[in-house]
Amino acid sequence: MFTYSRLTLRLFTFSLLLAVPNALIAEEFPDNLFGYQQTARANIGVFPQWVRVLERHLADNLHDGDCQGGEFNTCYMHEWLQFLNNIKELSPSEQIRLVNRYANNKDYVLDFDNYGLEDYWAIPHEFLFNGGDCEDYAITKLLSLRWLGYSADKLRIVVLQDTNLRIAHAVLAFGADDDILILDNQVEEVLSHQSIVHYVPVYSVSEFQWWMHAPQ
Repeated sequence: MFTYSRLTLRLFTFSLLLAVPNALIAEEFPDNLFGYQQTARANIGVFPQWVRVLERHLADNLHDGDCQGGEFNTCYMHEWLQFLNNIKELSPSEQIRLVNRYANNKDYVLDFDNYGLEDYWAIPHEFLFNGGDCEDYAITKLLSLRWLGYSADKLRIVVLQDTNLRIAHAVLAFGADDDILILDNQVEEVLSHQSIVHYVPVYSVSEFQWWMHAPQ
């Protein structure tokens, strides 16, 4: 098992490898997600699923198998990277919209049907091939935006309660100036968190820390 110091070093390396020379400048993430206050915590090792995603994605070579011929198209990683490369010169708002749409076009599949497990957090290589559930959409969106150069400080996976459906859910939150944009596999549009009244955040995680959320 990694000590926290070694884990921090690995995640710092991961952040450097994802960054690009013209990476966008980080801005402070607003502290009122869905109208709830937040309390920062440092040790993301309490979320081993998330830590394993970061490490497995870092170790993944992002290459497909043989993409030549065959009845089925298995070149998902090539298509993903080509998609990201094609949108890298667009405006941030357009990039975010297209990243959300690209991931949302994948099939929703329960973890048990994919992996025989009740809860499994997939890296993009797995999600783009197998489909996945809510946190898998959010993870691929986060790593897509990191590839495009957005700071880790602007991006969080948010685990929440959907009070309409009465189920747990996960989305990607993007801190943008004084607003927080929500990239949600249940909604086609990218929305401000201020326009969503039925989500109760429980916790959120970035690459380096996590936050608890409670009523104001």
